[in-house]
Amino acid sequence: MATGIKDKVTILGMGCSKFGERWDAGEGDLMNEAFQEALADAGIERKQIDAAWLGSCFDSVNVGNSAIPASTALRLDGIPFSRVENMCATGTEALRGAAYAVASGAVDIALAIGAEKLKDTGYGGLPPPFKGTFNDLWMPMSSAPAGFAQLADGYRARYGTSREDLKRAISHVSWKSHQNGVNSPKAHFRKAVPMETIMNAPMISDPLGLFDCSGVSDGSACAIVTTPEIARALGKKELVSIKALQLSISSGQETTMSDWDGSYVRNTRNAAIRAYKEAGITNPREQLSLTEVHDCFSITELVTMEDLFLSNDGEAVKDILDGVYDATGKVPCQIDGGLKCFGHPIGASGLRMAYEIYSQLLGRAGARQLKAPSIGLTHNLGGVPYQGIAAISILGLM
Repeated sequence: MATGIKDKVTILGMGCSKFGERWDAGEGDLMNEAFQEALADAGIERKQIDAAWLGSCFDSVNVGNSAIPASTALRLDGIPFSRVENMCATGTEALRGAAYAVASGAVDIALAIGAEKLKDTGYGGLPPPFKGTFNDLWMPMSSAPAGFAQLADGYRARYGTSREDLKRAISHVSWKSHQNGVNSPKAHFRKAVPMETIMNAPMISDPLGLFDCSGVSDGSACAIVTTPEIARALGKKELVSIKALQLSISSGQETTMSDWDGSYVRNTRNAAIRAYKEAGITNPREQLSLTEVHDCFSITELVTMEDLFLSNDGEAVKDILDGVYDATGKVPCQIDGGLKCFGHPIGASGLRMAYEIYSQLLGRAGARQLKAPSIGLTHNLGGVPYQGIAAISILGLM
């Protein structure tokens, strides 16, 4: 019977490039920026890597959708190097490939790297159906903001939340991310924004204002993984292990069932239930030290707090306004600024989230360091609330 991969895989080293409008760097430059940091952190030579996975959602870093540009940029010669894509869960998908290879015993040391160079394409993240001259942007709706704004309508209808209370809560989410981003040297946006400015910003898709939407960024992040035994043999004393790694992908059932009311994301709940079981977590609000979730839009973070069972259904608005998920709260969320402020180069985002959890667990987060965290969760949401992908990883100290 399958038992999962809890504590079978440890992170040997991680790296992350500076996110933002990186006109100064190509895809290979960004990947090397992250890779060189991870290699130095792992304390190994590149020839010790047995296999690698590249996560890239769009085709700007690929030749025929292959991983050849990544293997060339990183000079990883002659090893298996696969390219994976799973929408906004792409970075976590790359980590899953590397982690499963190690857990199975197929390889000793594996690399997961995610990269995206969106700014050069002119992609703005709003309604146009084309991303520069590249592939059609698949989205079964008029725009991403419109699709995720529907979560707000469903949530209000289910719980009777006033528009004013919901707007204050999602504005608090955005305010919190900007406050946290100030302390993240590699973040795209590092400026605190007053609550009044957020509340009165131009409307993008009601109730989402300008500051409730994540930006479009360039960036790369990566992880080198191995077994705990090999990590210790290489001299690692503090080990960060993968406690769980779960994905849930929609079959489209949400659009054909009458009991889904659009107020939550089924895939997140499905993945969370399996991830908590794999990690042995029975009370996430008490056991998790921090989370990094897919705040592509601030309403998404609010709903995700309930989908991860951190807030009871209908109580996320109150918890957010009470500061439960602030940097000084019970379960800090987006301590590095999240997608909203750190940035969202799609293929890199899942690995960037893991990078923050890893850094926090090892006490390396500098001005944003939390006090003695022991376990953290990452969450990606790809596609749209009613037809998409949820990916969850749980990392902790061994």
